[in-house]
Amino acid sequence: MKKITKAILPNTIRQRPVDSYKGTYGRVVLIGGNRNFGGAIIMASEASVYSGAGLVTTITDSANQASLHARLPEAMVTDFSQHTQITSLIQSANVVVVGPGLGDDANSIEQLKNVLATVTPSQIVIIDGSAISILASNNWNLPTTNLIFTPHQMEWQRLSGIKIADQTETANQQIRNQLNATVVLKSHRTEIYTETGCFQNTLGTPAQATGGMGDTLAGMIGGFTAQFADTTNAVQAAVYTHSAIAEQLARNQYVVLPTQIIHEIPKFMHENQASN
Repeated sequence: MKKITKAILPNTIRQRPVDSYKGTYGRVVLIGGNRNFGGAIIMASEASVYSGAGLVTTITDSANQASLHARLPEAMVTDFSQHTQITSLIQSANVVVVGPGLGDDANSIEQLKNVLATVTPSQIVIIDGSAISILASNNWNLPTTNLIFTPHQMEWQRLSGIKIADQTETANQQIRNQLNATVVLKSHRTEIYTETGCFQNTLGTPAQATGGMGDTLAGMIGGFTAQFADTTNAVQAAVYTHSAIAEQLARNQYVVLPTQIIHEIPKFMHENQASN
């Protein structure tokens, strides 16, 4: 298994051209946040914006709209009931992130079904959190597109059928091959399974063991893959950045909050970009 090191950052994060504009950096649509789990989709949306995505739209329960507008005015918002608009927004996206705080009720299932039925092969689809558990419980055909799953070990057990104790590199790669997807298996040393091989993050701290870390990472992967052409490198760079910022903060903190990581992303990317 190859190690992910700091070298991935300048190989991925490029200095922005002077003539670029918001459309240069991709459109990300995030879908999630039921009435009880609005914080998850808010953190994922913030992470996408702070990671540099050009245009971010969040589709969520109407109960979350005021909070999202107040916290993140840079994001556009629509609610779950706007079916025609949702389909149009999904079609216009470069990257779709579905699952943070989505829940598993009937409406959650319908939202995921709509995503899977609407996306095209040219899009990147990141499936996180509740959406993974829904897929694990339903025998649905996956769309032909660039799929990225971001499970923690229990979600991976549900989706893959591999018990946590048996989640070896070989076993995980076999299921990845069946899914024909990238798998970001989150743990204290997150592993990324791709068509070309396996990669392990070299960073991570127990200070990250708090709710919302995975939602933040999913949003960061959305932001990175929307703007950087090499998807495999972008996923690795997002994973490394997430942990590197956490380790910096943990030097002076017992616990690192996901929102603290989010607010440090632009500065970290600036410090680790390659010049053209």
